[in-house]
Amino acid sequence: MVDKPKPPQPRGALDTARVEAYLERIGAAEPLPPDADTLHELQLRHLMTVPFENLSVHLGEDIVLEERRLVDKIVTEHRGGFCYELNGAFAALLRALGFRVALLQARVFGDGGRLGIPYDHVALSVRTEDGTDRAGPWLVDVGFGDHALSPLRPDLRTDQDDPCGTFRFREAPQGDLDLLRDGSRQYRLDPRPRVLTDFRAGAWYHRTSPDSPFTRSLICSRRTEEGRVTLSGRTLITTVRGERREKELAEDAEVLAAYRDHFGLALESLPVVHPPMPCPKPGGTDTRRDTGRVPES
Repeated sequence: MVDKPKPPQPRGALDTARVEAYLERIGAAEPLPPDADTLHELQLRHLMTVPFENLSVHLGEDIVLEERRLVDKIVTEHRGGFCYELNGAFAALLRALGFRVALLQARVFGDGGRLGIPYDHVALSVRTEDGTDRAGPWLVDVGFGDHALSPLRPDLRTDQDDPCGTFRFREAPQGDLDLLRDGSRQYRLDPRPRVLTDFRAGAWYHRTSPDSPFTRSLICSRRTEEGRVTLSGRTLITTVRGERREKELAEDAEVLAAYRDHFGLALESLPVVHPPMPCPKPGGTDTRRDTGRVPES
């Protein structure tokens, strides 16, 4: 008598099949102990394989903040996403592997030091099972574009060196923390744990508002072994060992090929920017702003 295959076993919100497929997507394999070394490895692999992109905003695709939907977009559809999608999915993977994960809300610093909306960004607070001071907490972020390659320690007030710069946490009002990169403020972090549904309003804002940088531009970007590759609209930007090069792609076929060859995205049609109408202040003053989150290559 042939044994029936066992159904996938749940591991948090994900079953074993999804976990294995996610790890394959980022080039990792079990066994992976939930320790600091594994956390560092997984963050780097994620940054190098899953692009930061806002294409759904301009392809008319819905963005659903539900863990399995987010994971399936990355794994089954072989896509990327912006912060709510990337960090939301990565949180589900880390939990399935035995890490303790909390979602944190942050507000991004824009021009002139202005803070973005509440729930402007989501980052992760992760604790490992090391049993030492390496257990954390660690700030993990695979959804901020050009950012730290390694997890950071938000409990420290000293410089933390990373291949992408020198990072430091500084105390802010009401118990918040400002994250600085090379002396420039990146975002203000609220250390109180949140749940994924708390970020629905922020995600809706960033996919519909004329004030959001994501409705006004197309971006697809990922880390590479030697630097970074970014497709900003029709401009292909590559940075190799600090040397930046730009190439304008005139033909639609060239743009589609760039999405495929550099990011693994097999698109049937090109996304087109159709920004919403701006909502001016009384008197006609345009209030749109740029949060600065769109990554530089």
